[in-house]
Amino acid sequence: MSLQTHLAELERKHRQLEEAISQAAARPSSDTLDVVELKRKKLLLKEEIERVKLTIPKPTLH
Repeated sequence: MSLQTHLAELERKHRQLEEAISQAAARPSSDTLDVVELKRKKLLLKEEIERVKLTIPKPTLH
C-alpha cells in the first residue's frame, strides 16, 4: 500500500469517526464514555495522519 493510499484511508476513517461523534452527541441517550472513546480514537488517527504526512516526500520544483 502506498503512503498516499494509506493516508487517504486514515483520513476516511477520521471523517467516519467525526460523523459518529456528531451523531452520538446529538442523541440524548448516548453514553458519555462512548463519545470520549470515539474522540480518543479520532485523536489517535489524527496523530497517525500527521506522522504519515511527514514521511511523504515533498515534490520538488526542478
